[in-house]
Amino acid sequence: MEEVTATEAMEGAGVGPELAEATTAEKKGFKVVVAVDDSEISHYALSWAIEYVLANRRNDCQLVVLHVQHSVETFMYPVAGHAVYAPTLSMDAVRKAHEENSKRVISRAVDICKSKHVDALTAVAEGDPKDAICEAAEKLHADLLVVGSRGLGMIKRAFLGSVSDYLAHHAKCPVLIVKPPKGSHK
Repeated sequence: MEEVTATEAMEGAGVGPELAEATTAEKKGFKVVVAVDDSEISHYALSWAIEYVLANRRNDCQLVVLHVQHSVETFMYPVAGHAVYAPTLSMDAVRKAHEENSKRVISRAVDICKSKHVDALTAVAEGDPKDAICEAAEKLHADLLVVGSRGLGMIKRAFLGSVSDYLAHHAKCPVLIVKPPKGSHK
């Protein structure tokens, strides 16, 4: 498998060079998409997927590591009923910070893959993580979507929402939710 690194965020309708390349890459058997962010549990989920899902299917399995960054439009704010945008310089700084964060997250995920001698394609999407992960998994023709779970209780989940819960109900492919290891602190 060819390794592709994320160098820029997805633009427009959420399709950028990384997702486009990962989408058009020849499908080789079973495609596993693992969504990662900067949390320990997402990197644990990646390691878990490599060890338990890919271990027995290395010859016919393709791994795609997906990171979603919030869209820059999130940084608009309403004033007296009108949308006000942050100044262009501020937006550029936010965009650059998002890109640097994405590179850091993807780099760490690629390091995990390399340490386990697994090649992976990488993709970066932009938007609300719930929707963007669903859309990317569909565009990538994922056979399995793997995500970590922060282990929120019922009340926190009701107020904050749960990306993994949303994906379990809305993704068009099977979803594997990896919980934190027993004895770890949430």
